[in-house]
Amino acid sequence: MNHRLRTDANDIVKRAIGAVLPDEAVRRALAGFAPSAGRLLLVAAGKAAWQMTRAALQVLPPLDGGVVITKYDHVQGPLPGVICCEAGHPVPDENSFAATRAALDLTRGLHQEDTVVFLLSGGGSALFEQPLISGAELQGITRQLLGCGADIVEINTLRKRFSAVKGGRFAEHCAPAQVFQVVLSDILGDPLDMIASGPACPDSATCADALAVAEKYALHMSREAEACLERETPKVLCNVNTRITGSVRELCTAAAAACRDLGYEPWILTDHLDCEAREAGRFLSAIARTHGGEGRRLAFVAGGETVVHLTGKGLGGRNQELALAAAPGLAGLNAAVFSVGSDGTDGPTDAAGGYADGDTLTALTRLGWSVPAVLADNDAYHALRAVDGLLVTGPTGTNVNDVAVVLVGG
Repeated sequence: MNHRLRTDANDIVKRAIGAVLPDEAVRRALAGFAPSAGRLLLVAAGKAAWQMTRAALQVLPPLDGGVVITKYDHVQGPLPGVICCEAGHPVPDENSFAATRAALDLTRGLHQEDTVVFLLSGGGSALFEQPLISGAELQGITRQLLGCGADIVEINTLRKRFSAVKGGRFAEHCAPAQVFQVVLSDILGDPLDMIASGPACPDSATCADALAVAEKYALHMSREAEACLERETPKVLCNVNTRITGSVRELCTAAAAACRDLGYEPWILTDHLDCEAREAGRFLSAIARTHGGEGRRLAFVAGGETVVHLTGKGLGGRNQELALAAAPGLAGLNAAVFSVGSDGTDGPTDAAGGYADGDTLTALTRLGWSVPAVLADNDAYHALRAVDGLLVTGPTGTNVNDVAVVLVGG
């Protein structure tokens, strides 16, 4: 392993994620916020919900109640005036449903003078859920979508149809109370109706769009679920005020700044990376090979969200798969490719992402690992763990998508 590049990678990850933590962003979004004279309630959902709530409580008046719903192991302690719940992600579970029922009960029967502060971040689609079909079927459809390589927009187009809170239905439930929504974006281009499936945003997708996704991936579903696809979602909401704070662009900018401080000449390639994880890894390793002989210390940054088609039964995530796929192209180079999820989790693992450099392929081969075979089995986690290629941060408290970086050592 190239210890200089690995040390730099760890530093870049730490500094980039630190720059997009939601504390200051949430306080900035709430600056000047003045609730009405009635009750003040708070609902937070997503991987960054606990951290966003902690920041909000520092500037909000005393609450009349609140519910925070986040991923398992993401609650870092009690918060005054709110109930903190942990639930399943990326597939909703019974704790997701129970926590969402608590939020719906809290916000039921509100009046025009009441205000709901709604803090939303990525992961909310699974965590904030009250299904209109059976929980088991919703979980099954979600697994089908995740396994067939559907992108996040397609997944959320369907999720909204099966939900009593998504696609603007939560804001409709809160009416006539005002909803002040603060959103930490994890989707390219910040489409409000797609971030966590838009619980407080009019739905731009139509029934025809939802049916097209179901047909494209030949999804198996009951007649009850099919009927949901034909039921229109709210197209106009008059009780919502929204502030977007944080984005993958900020994450890329922070990563580039960290690279510059470490002596690299940084280039931001894109903040709209949207392709197969393994193809992104191969492409980024090709960039390293092109520039590896120039004698300059270079860094290339790409932000976004890749996808994985599940063909095996191994363990991993899209960022780990990206890094592993880069290993053959990096072989022998003084270069590295690493990729992380800003929330600190990548797939159903304890790793934030993966790292590979010019020595990784040799180390894997020596231990009997074949990169094509590992990718076919979607088992990047175990292969990278064997060569110290996992990047582990623990839950970060933010979620503004992924960042991948190519380092060329010069």
